[in-house]
Amino acid sequence: MTISCDVLVIGAGAAGLMCAMTAGRRGRGVRVIERANRPGKKILMSGGGRCNFTNTGTTPANFISANPHFCKSALARYRPADFIDMVDRHGIAWHEKELGQLFCDESSKQIVRMLLDECGDAGVSIETGCDVHAVTREGDGFLVDTARGRVAAASLVVASGGLSIPSLGGSGFGYALAKQFGNAVLPTRAGLVPLVLTGSHAERLEGLSGVALEVEAVARGPCFRNAMLVTHRGLSGPAMLQVSSYWEPGQPLAIDLLPGLDALEFLRAQRAARPASELRTVLAERMPKRFAQRLCEHWLGDRPLRQFDEPMLARAAAALSAWPVVASGTEGYRTAEVTLGGVDTDGLSSTTMMSRSVPGLYFIGEVVDVTGWLGGYNFQWAWASGHAAGTVA
Repeated sequence: MTISCDVLVIGAGAAGLMCAMTAGRRGRGVRVIERANRPGKKILMSGGGRCNFTNTGTTPANFISANPHFCKSALARYRPADFIDMVDRHGIAWHEKELGQLFCDESSKQIVRMLLDECGDAGVSIETGCDVHAVTREGDGFLVDTARGRVAAASLVVASGGLSIPSLGGSGFGYALAKQFGNAVLPTRAGLVPLVLTGSHAERLEGLSGVALEVEAVARGPCFRNAMLVTHRGLSGPAMLQVSSYWEPGQPLAIDLLPGLDALEFLRAQRAARPASELRTVLAERMPKRFAQRLCEHWLGDRPLRQFDEPMLARAAAALSAWPVVASGTEGYRTAEVTLGGVDTDGLSSTTMMSRSVPGLYFIGEVVDVTGWLGGYNFQWAWASGHAAGTVA
């Protein structure tokens, strides 16, 4: 037996549910299938369980793509304020944490419930625990073989996500489907992911796991000022997750351990004011004591400031403003929040997300080569791209 619908959405994540409700509101018969045992799994774990559901400062500049202009249309037509209006209508309390990042006061479960209620009101059918076995073109539509039988649909929306966090359902399904229908897929890699240190770089930080400090970090792209966290495997925290999306093995990584300060002028002033003070003591007023001590032991020199001549002081300042630590890699898709790369935007319409070569086939969300910064931007792309497809599918 074959079930028929107007729109079949593969994936019940943020983008898929937004697309489904938007299409359903237009009177379209919409069906969503999800391979996981429940919808919105990635939403549930996001933001420490409170879901960083958008960022009020969202602009196209907050996204990485081979075509930086592609995201502009969708983002302009569905803004953070539009999603906030829906959150407010459902009585979900929220707050701004920092830098425009909005979180639920209580639980990310509220966002999933809201999306499911909106889908329910729009007559959307959602089926979980349902794998897709095959997809074929059938006339002007599509025939999809699933674990629960066949589904015929006029429009097919791929919202299957990327490779990040496979334990939550991440897979390469969407990329394989794109290639099957002739859409190019750009190389993928893990993004918003902790960096791994090995060898002497790891040994020098041994025992400091859990230590955090504010830094300014850059790797080939924008400079990010936020917290860095030392882990048992390397470096994490918001600043390092952000630069991980721009960094690739073998490339330099610049970390300023005294953000906002001219390190050399600071050290000169401290040497003049308190020459008998140990460098570690002075630095401990700007960063965690244990981290300052380890810096002095392995990178800066462990002595009173009066014993630093000008060349030595200059070398210490250079190490503080561009800490010479070298990452060997990332923790990979296992802990990555997003997947960089994906379905090539050159093959998609920026206004509808539809494939230029296959009418009725849409790609939205993380599966597309549009990746946001940390801080709610990827959810805003999910809402915007899902809405774009849902208005026409």
